[in-house]
Amino acid sequence: MRSDISTEKIAEWRSSGKKALGIICCHVPFELLHAAEILPVRLRATSCADCSQGEACLGDHSCGFTKAILQYLCDGKYDLDGLVTSNGCEVASGIITNWKMISAKRKKEQFFYELTAPRMANEMSYRFFRSELEDLRDRLEDLTGGKITDEKLKSSIAAYNEARRLVARLYGLHKAEKPVVSGEETLRITLAATEMRIEDYVEYLKAALAAMAGREPLKGFTARVMLVGSALDDPEYVRAIEEFGCLVVADLNSFGTRFLRDELPCDNADPLGAVARYYLNRSSCPRMMDGSDGIHEYIFSAAEEYNIDGVIIEGLRDCDRWENEAPILEEKFRQADIPCLTLGRQELLSAKGQLGIRVEAFRELIENRKGV
Repeated sequence: MRSDISTEKIAEWRSSGKKALGIICCHVPFELLHAAEILPVRLRATSCADCSQGEACLGDHSCGFTKAILQYLCDGKYDLDGLVTSNGCEVASGIITNWKMISAKRKKEQFFYELTAPRMANEMSYRFFRSELEDLRDRLEDLTGGKITDEKLKSSIAAYNEARRLVARLYGLHKAEKPVVSGEETLRITLAATEMRIEDYVEYLKAALAAMAGREPLKGFTARVMLVGSALDDPEYVRAIEEFGCLVVADLNSFGTRFLRDELPCDNADPLGAVARYYLNRSSCPRMMDGSDGIHEYIFSAAEEYNIDGVIIEGLRDCDRWENEAPILEEKFRQADIPCLTLGRQELLSAKGQLGIRVEAFRELIENRKGV
């Protein structure tokens, strides 16, 4: 199963006269764009080998993920009608700022919107974020010429919730003592949602789950691990971990569990308000001032639910959010007597041999604790 970025479905969608907008950051609601008959494309950096132009624009101290996304926009890899992002990460905000200037110089007409997502989740911040979504809704209506009704939004919520239920079934397969699906394959499957209509993705998920029904359990793994940290859209990185006997059975990844995780509870009287609460309140990343406890609770809950033997924290170079969060998590895992390995990485997998040495040593530590 390939995971390279494919833009064929995006081009096909746009050729019909409809809009496709790139999404950066977890706070942009897919449902709102879908209700406007816009294809939401979750931008990623997979396999970007040269991001020199992105680095020239964003600087040396920006993470490779954001530099690669800007590079793909500059190269035309992503040919879209615009971008919708949020201020979830200051570096990610630099993508929209630079692409505005570059597209203007190229006389390429684009739609731009940057949501302001509060850094605390309370009643006041909910109301503020809902007003932000109201403004985005109005802008999307101007872009398409169509009305985003409550009924359309509720229908979109239902479509994405169906996908979330199927993704939950996929992750449920990891709970078995001997799973039939690896963490690498799971990431490849969730990445497919970044560039196709949600209705098509639902059918894709159904077919994938049906194909797994008669599989034999995976062999050769002696450690079950959870992978948490920076945006990870490279299945080859997960594969490199699993090649050394550590099966990734759980994650806290913005392209994995955090991408299509819990269902969105729809309030029929106020579906837009329900969307605002869901996207602001879920444990997305350490950028929330009052969100760390939620992240920690989820990780420890998943540790029990998926029967993990250890946790691997992966942090992109120059990702300030996870560089600050990793030491806090390390101490909590130490106190809970859960083995933990912290790895730094580049966006494009490099130094695979060194990675293997550290993962192998971590697996041996777990094996010694288990008496394997």
